[in-house]
Amino acid sequence: MTEDIYEDYQNSINKEQVFAEEQIDKQLFDENDVDEVPDVQFDLVVTPSDPPLEVLSRQLKDGDLIVPFYQRKYVWKIEQASRLVESFLIGLPVPQVFFYVNDEGELEIIDGQQRILSISYFLEGYFGEPDANGNRKVFKLKGLSDTKNYNGKAFTDLDKKDQRKLKNSTLRAINIRQLSPNNNNDCVFHIFQRLNTGGTQLKPQEIRNAVYRGKIVQELQTLNSNKHWMNILGFKQAHKNQRDIELLLRLVGLFRNWNNYERPMLSFLNDTMYKNREFNSEDIEIFKENFHKITKIIDENIEKPFRPKGVINTAMLDAVFIALLENNEINVSELNDKYQKLITNAEFIANTFGPTADTAVLKNRITIAKTFLG
Repeated sequence: MTEDIYEDYQNSINKEQVFAEEQIDKQLFDENDVDEVPDVQFDLVVTPSDPPLEVLSRQLKDGDLIVPFYQRKYVWKIEQASRLVESFLIGLPVPQVFFYVNDEGELEIIDGQQRILSISYFLEGYFGEPDANGNRKVFKLKGLSDTKNYNGKAFTDLDKKDQRKLKNSTLRAINIRQLSPNNNNDCVFHIFQRLNTGGTQLKPQEIRNAVYRGKIVQELQTLNSNKHWMNILGFKQAHKNQRDIELLLRLVGLFRNWNNYERPMLSFLNDTMYKNREFNSEDIEIFKENFHKITKIIDENIEKPFRPKGVINTAMLDAVFIALLENNEINVSELNDKYQKLITNAEFIANTFGPTADTAVLKNRITIAKTFLG
């Protein structure tokens, strides 16, 4: 294969991936991103504090202050970090940070990790994390005005007075603890969603991965790598914003529990993520086993599944998957015929378009799918 032909081939693959992602994005955006806040009253304790920078740096090293794993990539340039350090040295105000106090008493950074890491790096004397060889760049202030003569100085180059001033400078922190409802920490999701207004905004599943940390994050990624699942979605690789994992999480939540579904879908998914953080219940083990079996059956026996109008219909997908995941006696030879009858059924079609995350609509389509495929 020549270089030009290979490049054309790669461009074709990339276009297919982008198209497939756009179809998933549109449907899950309609159901999720514009979903309302749940009809629940949060009881929160919100406490301001002013920890010294030296204390924050130490808490970070000791693991008492946690940077959610998906955020750990440090993106600030040394000039940005230098201006932050200078702001503390000359007494300029710095925006507050937000912490969530979890059940273990740890402080999870909701907003402000770039600022906190920048200060910690400067106090350590090195900028950023080690490279592949374990080497680190010495952190010397850069890009500042010459009026205070801080340019080119590391922390150890500052005079003792400035060192003490920096270590003892405080950063206003807002500490949030959720008292009720006490069965999840849904408030953190909504707080983060409102604070998440930077240049590259995170999507709902990316936020869930941070808020509801646990074994479930890696387990969902492993299930998502199933080649038959990727084929069904029309993906050549995982979705860049984890919409495929969000759809997979929906199946986890609906499996043997769809009768208890209540909208909004966003909160249902949050609750599913929270309750299954360890991903080790008996139902989860059954789901994992059945998921691999069902994706293979669908991929190998139904041509272009869940695409009645040429593009994937996620409402149709969740109904068929739940019906098959809960069916222990699938007759593969009859599956395609039953599936074709289902997707041309007028009542089923009516429940796979429009407000598909509505409680009654979702339950109706799964009930119909189980009738045809059970």
